[in-house]
Amino acid sequence: MAPLPLPRRRFLAIVVAPPVALCSLGTAGCQSATRLRDVRFATLSEAQHELDRLASLADRTQTATWTWPATLTHCTQSIRFALTGYPQAKSELFQRTVGSAAFQVFAWRGQMSHDLSEPIPGAPTLNPQADPHAALAALHQAIDDFHRHTGPLQPHFAYGRLSKVEYELAHAMHLANHFAAFDIKPLG
Repeated sequence: MAPLPLPRRRFLAIVVAPPVALCSLGTAGCQSATRLRDVRFATLSEAQHELDRLASLADRTQTATWTWPATLTHCTQSIRFALTGYPQAKSELFQRTVGSAAFQVFAWRGQMSHDLSEPIPGAPTLNPQADPHAALAALHQAIDDFHRHTGPLQPHFAYGRLSKVEYELAHAMHLANHFAAFDIKPLG
């Protein structure tokens, strides 16, 4: 008699989550010492509302390593690379195994966690002194370009091939993870 297949969530919890957790230990530790808000977005439109709220703050507190404009530039790079191609990618084996599993766990949780000071492999160096207004406009333009894009999307450097819906979720979670390090209320 053949064994019954595991329900998807149970399969993820037993088979996928432990290796992904082990693989992410190196980056999760970077966030554990940093206080972050619980910010979650399922779409880029939701992310844009928080982006505009944060941009309007005169006094934006942060626990992020990068400046506000550097963070915006990093997020812009990620969205643009989905349209044009990432400069460097993990191996196809990594993308189809660990990378794909990591994306599935993040999607299941509705939240991404990654090293907030790690640049995209091969991306241009971030300028911490960049003009924040120009960086904000560039991110809004990248989001608009992503929404209007009708052609094929490039494989994500770690997650591999994603549908447009999956890519939007990946970008939304990515922005949420970075935005969570801004507008932090001081411990009182």
